[in-house]
Amino acid sequence: MAGNREYDPEADPTYGGSPPFSNENDGLLSDPRPHTHDPDTNIHTRKTHALSRPHFTLTHLLSSFAGGVILCFVAQLLLHRSRYFLSGPPEHSDHPHVLAPPYVGSTQVNNFPPPSPTNNYPNLFPTNVGYPGKTQAGAEAGLIITAPSQPIHTGAAQLVSPASYPDGKSEHKHKGDRKFDLFHSWGNLSPWYTVPQGAFGIDESPEPPDGCDLVGVHVLHRHGARYPAGPSSGPATFARRLHKTAAEWEATGSLAFLNDWTYKLGEEVLTPFGRQQMFDLGVSARLKYGYLLENFTASNSLPVFRTESQDRMHASAINFALGFFGWPLDGKYEQVIMIEAHGFNNSLAPDQACPNANAPGKADRSRTYVNEWKNRYLKDATARLQTEINPSVKANGERGEGLVLTVDEAYKMQLLCAYETVALGYSKFCELFTEEEWEGFNYAMDLYFWYDSAFGSPVARVQGLGYIQELVSRLTHTPIEVFNSSTNATWHKSETWPLNDVLYVDATHEVVVLNVITALNLTTLADTGPLPADHIPEKRSFRASDLAPFATNMQFQLLNCPAYTNSPSSNALASDPTHIRIVINDGPVPLHGIRTCPISPHGLCPLSAFVEGQMETIRNTNWDWGCFGDWTLPPGSEWETTGGWYPQPASQVE
Repeated sequence: MAGNREYDPEADPTYGGSPPFSNENDGLLSDPRPHTHDPDTNIHTRKTHALSRPHFTLTHLLSSFAGGVILCFVAQLLLHRSRYFLSGPPEHSDHPHVLAPPYVGSTQVNNFPPPSPTNNYPNLFPTNVGYPGKTQAGAEAGLIITAPSQPIHTGAAQLVSPASYPDGKSEHKHKGDRKFDLFHSWGNLSPWYTVPQGAFGIDESPEPPDGCDLVGVHVLHRHGARYPAGPSSGPATFARRLHKTAAEWEATGSLAFLNDWTYKLGEEVLTPFGRQQMFDLGVSARLKYGYLLENFTASNSLPVFRTESQDRMHASAINFALGFFGWPLDGKYEQVIMIEAHGFNNSLAPDQACPNANAPGKADRSRTYVNEWKNRYLKDATARLQTEINPSVKANGERGEGLVLTVDEAYKMQLLCAYETVALGYSKFCELFTEEEWEGFNYAMDLYFWYDSAFGSPVARVQGLGYIQELVSRLTHTPIEVFNSSTNATWHKSETWPLNDVLYVDATHEVVVLNVITALNLTTLADTGPLPADHIPEKRSFRASDLAPFATNMQFQLLNCPAYTNSPSSNALASDPTHIRIVINDGPVPLHGIRTCPISPHGLCPLSAFVEGQMETIRNTNWDWGCFGDWTLPPGSEWETTGGWYPQPASQVE
């Protein structure tokens, strides 16, 4: 987890990954495929007299015939190889291979754009030539308050599911809960989707309850779909093993595609689908909350959005803004880009300033649980897949050593299904596993994030502290005076930290979203915890795919609700918020886990009570002890928390 702002369980050595490489080139697997030879480089010519007469003998004729045969063979080889490099490896056939070709598992990289294109003439292709036509926009949309129902986001319109799961779904239910959906079964690697109504305990959709006007919104969202973490990730280590042992094995049956498979995934940046997710999320937000921009016009100011310096974070923010504001972006909003690197305070990447958030035994408590669970749910799958890997037959007739698959490698194949799908649109790896095994994978992700980033983690609450402080600052229109957490005083000045806006948008990582959910005391999401490692609880309250998928979005709706106010103030304006409501991926969340918030069928909490509850959290959370304290914990279930708390200092233990 250290050095990587977003926790990637597939990169942890315990979960089948490998340590980072010392040399960048180690991350790119070599490509030993034979390259075609350019004959022009070896052509030798000599001048002959124009009138000289050639003399041919039988030897000449036989040599010419043999040369013609060789040239024909070379031409066929060149044609085959040129097709390979133009279109990639050939599709696997049903004919048996004697061994996997040597390029199997190698990294395939396409570097676009070219570094020095020959037709790069910026002066001939201006982006603005004038004559734009009419440019008057219409009235702003307010779908969240005007429509009789809200749109349902399926999350995967551009992605293709295996034929065995039409549209990624089936009619089967697991644990008496939900119908199976492959795209909802990848934990934090799932594309975000509208959660089923009532998923979090409030049987309503995201629009405000009757009697409430929505007067402001704070949005916290994750970046879009990305590539794996790099050469130490599970997918890359699996590809590297296939590549190194290619001469020893042959794949058959459902694994036959491995005989021609190459590794096509990049590292950490957004995939094309991820860019689309962010653009779509921006469009969705504009349709729902666009009318709030009228407040900025009235105050003659621009919205200020925040993100971090990591490429995928910056790109996510820009793609969201393009969806929300439209091109060009100049003059429509201000974008804060906070440095995301070790030693820099950043409430949207708090682990950079919290050593215990990267400490073994504190930050990786899921290890024991996930290892036990993987060995349970993937035992049969590993044995089944092993029957389709045979020793190769080499050119000299010897048999290869074969390839012994491990449970971790079956798990890596599941990771490849998710990553290839959101990067390439489709993956053959998805076909290899049953619905029950995908349910097992989804639950493995629940275990990861419950114990490492959410309610079961001793460093979850303390990492969410900074954002809670900033949320209270915005809700109370009060500057932060004491910077005693991940907050950064550099950005807390009037120009970059407005306190009276009605719209805020912050981009972060899924682990931070879970840190914030934990610090907020949204404890109904932890009702069925701690999570066991030997079975999947029925109707579990904590699902990583519901809470932290790619492009997950958390909306703090500020509402004016006279009908739900016991004693409305005579000085209150219709534009002043009286209540707050939290909606995660279109699902309202109960707030009565916050000590000061009452039970509400709509998920409402009076704003003053909500602020009081969060200030109580701020007072009770010790950043120095949680992040810098010298405390230790036993592994596994010997020590548990369901509130994201660190162990209390000895001086506070009765």
